[in-house]
Amino acid sequence: MFNHNLNIYQQLSLVALRLFLGFIFLWSFFDKTFGLGFSTPKAKAWIYGGSPTRGYLSNLQGALAGLFNSISESSLVSWLFMLGLLGVGLALILGIGMKIATVSGSLMMFFIYLSQLPLKTNPFVDQHLIYILVLWLLLFFQAGNYFGLGNWWQKLKIVRQYSWLE
Repeated sequence: MFNHNLNIYQQLSLVALRLFLGFIFLWSFFDKTFGLGFSTPKAKAWIYGGSPTRGYLSNLQGALAGLFNSISESSLVSWLFMLGLLGVGLALILGIGMKIATVSGSLMMFFIYLSQLPLKTNPFVDQHLIYILVLWLLLFFQAGNYFGLGNWWQKLKIVRQYSWLE
């Protein structure tokens, strides 16, 4: 990446974006896992046998609904989705693994975007595309290095050996 000489306000802005977006991913993970009652009622929580993806994917009506409906019962899809929410959320909160968090978070958000086509409130852009943009900005500006564990993480032998772990 590039050497960025950011002032403290720019750094704090990146930290706020990183933490807030990380919290969005983590909150979704915890709500779907434990049924905190916000978007997932307790009775449909993952720990009580509910599926974190079935309700959403099986009720889609858009252009790609058939594709997403067909994978709604897959436990693999549920596991990948939940591991993605947890992994991306933790990576952003801690400021580590920003490359893999950016790529996997972007893929998750892009598939959710595709699942909603055609969009109802704007013909082209929704919040999932904004989240993708923010993920890439955080990676580009090395936001994990500001008030996070990114500098420490990048010095680990395994991370230096496998740069995709940065």
